[in-house]
Amino acid sequence: MRVAVVIPSRYGSTRFPGKPLAEIAGISMIRRVYERAARAERVTEVAVATDDRRIAEAVAAFGGKALMTPESCRSGTDRAAAAARLLGLAPEDIVVNVQGDQPVFAPECLDEVTAPLLEDPSLGMTTLAFEIVRESEITDPKDVKVVMDARGFALYFSRSPIPFGRDPGAVFPTYKHLGIYAYRASFLERFAKLPDGVLENIEKLEQLRALEHGLPIRVVVTAHDSPEVDLPSDIVRIAAMLKDE
Repeated sequence: MRVAVVIPSRYGSTRFPGKPLAEIAGISMIRRVYERAARAERVTEVAVATDDRRIAEAVAAFGGKALMTPESCRSGTDRAAAAARLLGLAPEDIVVNVQGDQPVFAPECLDEVTAPLLEDPSLGMTTLAFEIVRESEITDPKDVKVVMDARGFALYFSRSPIPFGRDPGAVFPTYKHLGIYAYRASFLERFAKLPDGVLENIEKLEQLRALEHGLPIRVVVTAHDSPEVDLPSDIVRIAAMLKDE
């Protein structure tokens, strides 16, 4: 079975244009993500899915594989589906969608997120969550929160704090959604053909499209955080983390 990592990567960004090519300690962000993905044990191949020649050329320059996908892709998931077609994956193969702005994720995370799909052929989609330790992330809308049922399937994703403790002093864990997904290729193709969800468009969270259409998402809680680069100022923080490693 092939386990292909696809890294959707766009040059345009309102807050950080050219983000994938930004250097962190002398190495481009897209290269750092690519090389970490390749270190996961179960991964058989890695490719960057982009609509920009500058990114494709930068990936080729360090020996990586880049796939040109349409500008019209609605989201990273839709771009991953386009890349899966170009890769010629079989329906039972697995696609791992890794965001291109998470340059310090632990390679073990990819093995964790694919494990349920390898163990249970009936599953179509999985993702990762991390128990929040920085209190500011609970209320920050850029940090997406997730709540799960007793079996570990997602109930909802939101930019708001969920669950909300009604009683003062209530103590409970809050989980942050990490932007790493795994899909069976057949599921991903089905997902890409679904119409936009109402909640998806309100929260601007593509994973809600699956829930709105009754498709389950298995959530794997990991011990590894995966900070994102949202603004140029985040580069300094990420560079410091790399130095600590």
